[in-house]
Amino acid sequence: MYAVIKTGGKQYRVSPGDVLRVETIAAEEGATWSFDNVLMVSDGDDLTVGSPAVEGAVVEAQIRSHGRRKKVEIIKFRRRKHHQKRTGHRQNYTEICIQSINGKGAK
Repeated sequence: MYAVIKTGGKQYRVSPGDVLRVETIAAEEGATWSFDNVLMVSDGDDLTVGSPAVEGAVVEAQIRSHGRRKKVEIIKFRRRKHHQKRTGHRQNYTEICIQSINGKGAK
């Protein structure tokens, strides 16, 4: 069984027990979070595709931790002018563990 959820502007294929890092969710560690924007649900033989979301389908996940990704370094320079600029960016994330997939199309 798997589902496709949308969170933080991205789509993720998830199954119960999966651990993944998504864009920051404002919740405490250990809390349960429900994703109701489920785009597709499959239980092996049955495939339910929403337009745009499957009504009544909910994916339950537990918040494991919050953190920051590795730094992405950006370097801008102008040739022959002895000028360069270095900056960096670290994106925040939330690590979640998928507990269950409930609703229409899920068993």
